[in-house]
Amino acid sequence: MKKLFILLFTLFLQISINAQSKSIEERVMELISKMTLEEKVGQMTQITLQAVSRTQGTRNQKHELDEKKLEEAIVKYNVGSILNVYDVAHSIEYWHEVITKIQDIATKKTRLGIPVIYGIDAIHGATYTKGSTLFPQALAVASTFNKNIAERIGEITAIETRASGIPWNFYPVMDLGRQPLWPRLWETFGEDVYLAQQMGMAYIKGAQGNDVSQPDKLATCLKHYVGYSFPFNGFDRTPAYMSERTLREYFLPPFEAGIKAGAKTIMVNSSEIDGIPGHANYRLLKEILRDELKFDGFVVSDWEDINRLYTRDRIASSLKEAVKIAVMAGVDMSMVPYDFSFYHNLIELVKEGSIPMWRIDEAVSRILKVKFELGLFENPYPPKDYLNKFASQEHTRLNLDAASESIILVKNENNILPLNKNMKIFVTGPTANKLSPLNGGWTITWQGNDEELYPQEKNTILEAVKSKAGTNNVLFEEGCSFDKELNTNKALQKAKQSDLILLCLGEPAYCETPGNINDLTLPEAQLNYAMKLINTGKPVILVIVEGRPRLITKIYDKVKGILIAFLPGMEGGNAIADVLFGNVNPSGKLPITYPKYPNAIVHYDYKPIESYDVNRYDPLFPFGFGLSYTKFSYSNLRLNKTEITEDDELLVSIDVKNEGNRIGKEAILMYITDLYGQVSRPNKQLKGFEKIELKPGEVKTVTFKVNKEHLSFIGLNNKRVVEPGEFIITIGGLQQKFSLK
Repeated sequence: MKKLFILLFTLFLQISINAQSKSIEERVMELISKMTLEEKVGQMTQITLQAVSRTQGTRNQKHELDEKKLEEAIVKYNVGSILNVYDVAHSIEYWHEVITKIQDIATKKTRLGIPVIYGIDAIHGATYTKGSTLFPQALAVASTFNKNIAERIGEITAIETRASGIPWNFYPVMDLGRQPLWPRLWETFGEDVYLAQQMGMAYIKGAQGNDVSQPDKLATCLKHYVGYSFPFNGFDRTPAYMSERTLREYFLPPFEAGIKAGAKTIMVNSSEIDGIPGHANYRLLKEILRDELKFDGFVVSDWEDINRLYTRDRIASSLKEAVKIAVMAGVDMSMVPYDFSFYHNLIELVKEGSIPMWRIDEAVSRILKVKFELGLFENPYPPKDYLNKFASQEHTRLNLDAASESIILVKNENNILPLNKNMKIFVTGPTANKLSPLNGGWTITWQGNDEELYPQEKNTILEAVKSKAGTNNVLFEEGCSFDKELNTNKALQKAKQSDLILLCLGEPAYCETPGNINDLTLPEAQLNYAMKLINTGKPVILVIVEGRPRLITKIYDKVKGILIAFLPGMEGGNAIADVLFGNVNPSGKLPITYPKYPNAIVHYDYKPIESYDVNRYDPLFPFGFGLSYTKFSYSNLRLNKTEITEDDELLVSIDVKNEGNRIGKEAILMYITDLYGQVSRPNKQLKGFEKIELKPGEVKTVTFKVNKEHLSFIGLNNKRVVEPGEFIITIGGLQQKFSLK
């Protein structure tokens, strides 16, 4: 018996060594050679948890898997991926139960034992795991202009998502936020190409590390490839109209950066560009993504979007034709998500010769490659290693730091801020005493708007202000909701009893199409309420919590101070209070242009014609703007050369001094202007940024490197070019000129 045991153990050890000695490519090819058509098509099929559930998870009802449906999906239909929740965040213990049941069936009850890859939208932390660390949303992260923060958020999100048993995150969003009406603007890193590239790459570096098979790393997914964020009318999932040059100059580069950073997967644009739906766009999915950008991961559809080629877009005359179009265009995995129609149709298409087997093998090999890279074949189960770090104090501290650096001070008349804690403060407005507006969509639920599900131990703005100033110094009345006035007379009475009014306005939580609006202007109910408070004669400090730049021009001149918080996350209330009372010196800067009027949507990198004659860039607040409680001065801007060749590297240095009496952080932004080009060149473009901290009186030198990549653009033939000519470097209002020969 002992000899038999030794023999079996030796055999197992030899098999393990052989498996490890083979490359992932060899293991993929070996596995594919054993697979039937049905097993391959199953790997390309992704269904939602709802499709295999008995009950929906709500605040009053526990979610339950339907294990019979689950086994049918995995054993009969060979499903390779499951996603989402149905419909409320699970506890980490329940996630372990769900993932374990899924992987038990996949590895023990199927012929080849291929593990399932579970995917989730963990877009500002492990959003669908109860009690997780929920960070500022992307637009607020971009406001920090701090790549280290983006990287750390990636690290912690990976730890807590992987600790939940989920190895695949549908994030980061690499769409460019250049349409302020778009309800998903807050999911982007802002309007600038370079900023989006740098923050996205930092996040991927943190989330994936050097080895995604590690128990604290996961596979990222770039979304939504490409052009989704620029709908002409501002509504979600509506057409974008753009030239190939515009696509290549603005919207492709963030995805290219994400690919270079090593992102494993990509999700497709739900809408269309110039009449071609993203899921049918062979040019984008094959010729550009694969042939030009050399992406070697797999492409997943967005929710139900292959079916919608037939049901919505009407470019296919049947569901079966829709499957053919999408797969041949380059989609590797279908987020079906409710049924097995994709599975049945794709098998028929292959058997009748409409889709070649090589295309199936190509898609499946990409999917299996990511599963191998994640180490799912070695251990598909939830790791226990990092459970003690889940929602740890360390993670909460980083969350508070991130939120604090994201808050943007845009007005501070007569230095009314920071506030005196001994003042009588009236706190009011629809965002004052709720956690949901601080977090936005994809928080506990899809829309993020179920306030009752939020953790009560976290502070709203009101609660955080009370913790700083003392309960006796703070009065509260909501005064108005997001779209109508409430108890206004009672609120006005309390306002008159106070020394100062802290008015918290903004937007409720929303996500995707339900967040569509017809007008960027803040709702009249909020503006009218603000005017009534202003008319009391008490000084008003405005705190605006929002997912996009809602217009406040009507009240801008009449309030004494303004903080823009965007969506600062679960520690947002504490961060706002820290800035208000001076515990934190604000250092956020705008990652978007903040318009003054509804039809004045001009980006900071505007073209010459947009500033010619009566046209001008005249926002309420420009891109990159943000005040501090101290004063920073810039001096001695210098270049190591005034003339360079295409192969040279230019060093740009500047001295920055803290002239005030408070320690503070400052984001140093370097812009480049190309004075003349074969196509019109922008007024200026961000090409470098660095966040530094300075003590009072301290001076630091910041140095940037400029090479031909910073000077390139998309030329007349839609190819990237570098042209000789004159350029201007601008930092902190100082300028230097150099020439490229």
